[in-house]
Amino acid sequence: MRRIVSSLFVVLVMVGAVAPEPTVRFSRYFVAAESYESVAVFDVDQNDTLDIVSGDFWYEGPRFRKRHLIGNQPRHDQYYDDFSTIPMDVNGDGRQDFVTGGWFGGTLRWLENPGKDARWSIHTIASVGNVETARAWDVDGDGKLDVVPNNPNHPLKYVTLKKPGPDSAGRFQIVTVAPTQDHGLGFGDINGDGRGDLIVSKGWLEAPADRTAGPWTLHPEFSLGTASVPIIVTDVNGDRLNDLIVGQGHSYGLHWYEQIRDGSGKRSWTKHLIDDKNSQYHCLEWVDITGDGRPELLTGKRYRAHNGNDPGEEDPVGLYYFTWNAGKKQFVKHDIAYGPAGVGKGTGIYFAIADLRKTGRSDIVVAGKDGLTVFFNEGRK
Repeated sequence: MRRIVSSLFVVLVMVGAVAPEPTVRFSRYFVAAESYESVAVFDVDQNDTLDIVSGDFWYEGPRFRKRHLIGNQPRHDQYYDDFSTIPMDVNGDGRQDFVTGGWFGGTLRWLENPGKDARWSIHTIASVGNVETARAWDVDGDGKLDVVPNNPNHPLKYVTLKKPGPDSAGRFQIVTVAPTQDHGLGFGDINGDGRGDLIVSKGWLEAPADRTAGPWTLHPEFSLGTASVPIIVTDVNGDRLNDLIVGQGHSYGLHWYEQIRDGSGKRSWTKHLIDDKNSQYHCLEWVDITGDGRPELLTGKRYRAHNGNDPGEEDPVGLYYFTWNAGKKQFVKHDIAYGPAGVGKGTGIYFAIADLRKTGRSDIVVAGKDGLTVFFNEGRK
């Protein structure tokens, strides 16, 4: 009997029908029944323990049961006007502050970490137009993060912090890249010149040597629809050309766009399906979830993105990671939490990945209109 089993295993291996790859086990940890859509993780009180920051509160690690009031984020109908949480020491005092922005107020602002249990002062950076959300990338290549707001129908710009300190605290420089933008935003080197380009729904903007002087040249090589924030720029298939991973933030669909060069160097893009069964793939991250040293795609459905007016609003919500199968040249979907609201978990508009327990594994912290939840990474099954 053992010989039969061993022979059968050999045959299965030869035809490629081996056991499925190990999956990661997560333990779900409820933090708060709040409806803020953005969350970050950093050490607020400088005690060498990571804390959670979301909306009006920060939650002390490692248990996240004790919460402290930050302030009162403006509320507009069913939204809080708080669509990103970007950690940044703005005033150079050694404490992490954070940058956020709002659709309704149309401003970027930073909230100052007081270093004690007190309200955080709010400082306006600039009026930039409706802020769908914002991300932080080193756009100008100086080794420091810049803030890039997604401002549909407003100029595309990035905001760089001048040298922090008592004489320049809160002073930012705004650099305009293009006269307008649509829904969706990404950053990465498209043409292989070593400079990060900006990706928008209707093409990519080539970074000049001097980012502040410009011009940023638009290459209208694709049309991505209501694209995610961020659009991921990475070499998916290992051919040394950066590709795009794009979710539909307000419709169905998740795809990757393969960059192809012909013999003359002309660029084209081939669209490949990842998943068309779920809607509102608004927030994507490219991070090593499995611990194998290779990044995976982490994303899910944003719960009630437009308060009941998007396609698929009544569908179950889910949080997923997708591994890349190089042999089959396709992504493989793995559920982290899936089901009706309260069983599954939506992504909100800005979520966080961090090693909360110093295990060496990436945990996931997700806010949204369906609450604030941690998914502790317990490693491979």
